[in-house]
Amino acid sequence: MGLLSLAIWTPIAFGVVLLALGRDDQPNMVRWVALIGSVISLLVTLPLYGQFDNATAAMQFVEKAPWIERFNVSYHLGVDGISFWFVLLTAFINVIVVIAGWEVITRRVNQYMGAFLILSGLMIGVFCALDGMLFYVFFEATLIPMYLIIGIWGGPNKIYAAFKFFLYTLLGSLLMLVALIYLYIQSGGSFDLATWHALPLGKSAQTYLFFAFFAAFAVKVPMWPVHTWLPDVHVEAPTGGSAVLAAIMLKLGAYGFLRFSMPIAPDAAHEWAWLMITLSLVAVVYVGLVAMVQQDMKKLVAYSSVAHMGFVTLGFFIFNDLGISGGLVQMIAHGFVSGAMFLSIGVLYDRVHSREIASYGGVVNTMPKFTAFALLFAMANCGLPGTAGFVGEWMVILGAVKFNFWIGFAAASALIFGAAYTLWMFKRVYLGSVANDDVKSLTDINAREFTMLALLAIAVLYMGIYPKPFTDVMDVSVAQLLKHVAISKLN
Repeated sequence: MGLLSLAIWTPIAFGVVLLALGRDDQPNMVRWVALIGSVISLLVTLPLYGQFDNATAAMQFVEKAPWIERFNVSYHLGVDGISFWFVLLTAFINVIVVIAGWEVITRRVNQYMGAFLILSGLMIGVFCALDGMLFYVFFEATLIPMYLIIGIWGGPNKIYAAFKFFLYTLLGSLLMLVALIYLYIQSGGSFDLATWHALPLGKSAQTYLFFAFFAAFAVKVPMWPVHTWLPDVHVEAPTGGSAVLAAIMLKLGAYGFLRFSMPIAPDAAHEWAWLMITLSLVAVVYVGLVAMVQQDMKKLVAYSSVAHMGFVTLGFFIFNDLGISGGLVQMIAHGFVSGAMFLSIGVLYDRVHSREIASYGGVVNTMPKFTAFALLFAMANCGLPGTAGFVGEWMVILGAVKFNFWIGFAAASALIFGAAYTLWMFKRVYLGSVANDDVKSLTDINAREFTMLALLAIAVLYMGIYPKPFTDVMDVSVAQLLKHVAISKLN
């Protein structure tokens, strides 16, 4: 078993063990097993960083074994500079989520923790899969644990939100399945991604494939106008579910554009880039304005996620190294920052049991340590220099200006909206005098919450101050992707 298989199956194995425990009379034992499992799952990914070669665009840590031989489906894994960081990010966020749910989840603890560990392994599988059918299996399998997390531990409208999440993402993925079968036939019976990347496809075939993949990945990102499922799901999901959904699951769609849409249908990607750029700018500007009028903190951060992911897809479809690298950096940064924002809201919700901004005011007076963390994460969400939120957006804006000044100008102007809704929320929730008895009786964060937020704060600051390790890994792979996409496949 190679390093990637260990990264995928270690959390899944621990998740299965937790499900098998099936006991609510010893929740502390279950929590410790979940924590040990998540930490080991993170540790097995760390050798990847030590052994990764930045100088090559080739797939590394490759594993290949026959799976469904009759249809030439193989268990084929590998990572390059584009997918590498998401393996580590997923394992890291999994540890944070286990810590976050430690005291909050009191019923079916083993199933809650087990669902997150299994989900973590499946998401890592998506980033590592080099076989089209294996990718599809992992991609769809992630829906099941998240559906259960929302439907069992969610809010009052959890069943509605869980169904909406499942149906939106499943319907989009069905078109992708049709595209995969078409590519299988065109390639003479192969599900190998490298084979598909080299297929000489005609213009109409590329267009159909591009939009089939668009249906699956745009819903997952989610891009405007297929983003409407996200706020409902975030509001109803438990805090850990919101953190994983924002930090990792949205990235599966954006990653799909780089691994499928652009290299398999490069001419269609160029031809329809104007549409992708337009939808991305609408997400950045319009959804930013929608976020400004939200009264529910979770909804505000959910719309903020749509706007930030708009920067990612904008960066990808301007077809230059700054744009694509910036989009990837923004994905990683958004994983840290949005996860931290949702977990911060969870800290308040656990105490007051309200997500309404109007229920708070003057939190700094009773929770000064927590407010310091919340301020850092709010500033990162605004894109303050020195935080992770700045680096990716800055690179995307530079790439956009290089591509077209006015597109870059529009994207840069939209940062004002991000600062407006984030700082206005911070002012109303944290600053001023104590607003009511609920806020007056608040207690500051305990050691568990401090550890969780401190780990995220270190990640946000480290990436903001020294992004070089992140960009060095992806540079060569991004250059190779751009070179591939620039070569027309049309005769």
